[in-house]
Amino acid sequence: MSERRPYRSELRTRQARATRRAVVEAATGLFVARGYADTTLDAVAAAAGVSRRTVVNAVGGKAALLSLAWDFSLVGDDEPVPMADRPAVLAIRASTDPDESVRLWAEMAVEVEERAAPIGRVLEAAADVDADAAALLTKAATERLEGARAFTAHLAAIGGLAPGVTAERAADAFWALNDGTLYRRLVLDRGWSAAAFTAWLTAQARACAGR
Repeated sequence: MSERRPYRSELRTRQARATRRAVVEAATGLFVARGYADTTLDAVAAAAGVSRRTVVNAVGGKAALLSLAWDFSLVGDDEPVPMADRPAVLAIRASTDPDESVRLWAEMAVEVEERAAPIGRVLEAAADVDADAAALLTKAATERLEGARAFTAHLAAIGGLAPGVTAERAADAFWALNDGTLYRRLVLDRGWSAAAFTAWLTAQARACAGR
């Protein structure tokens, strides 16, 4: 009997994770289609093919659903791996060429926005009327600034900042450039291709570094 318990525990863990993933995917689709305010837990449960109680037990309320929907969109999955340890970030860290580092940074930013742009719009709209969503938006901006500072530190370490360009100013610029609003305006609203936006973002980032 004792030999079976680890297997059963692992099976329950996989099942719970699959349920959570299904619930978050259902919520994401409804948030994007209906908006945050008009998405109910009952609707999420129906879309995921589970009960309302299962939704609450697997994830929580609407704020928790929005938070996970946002988190999953940033990294592209539900693996417990921080963004800082993802392959795209590791490739930037491994680069010793400033121009290559900036290009990799821009490519990563666009890849993230391709996933996150729809739910990002939902989050911004929800933040205007919901305190939990507003707190999540603030948290996202803070984490984005931390990422910009880490990238700036990397550039500075490999000689990627021109004389006179301070790390603080460069980080602020990268933080602003990596705001999803730019992607949504130019790609989703104005019809730019992802490739065109990536090239533009790369040029802007290089200019911010004084290159």
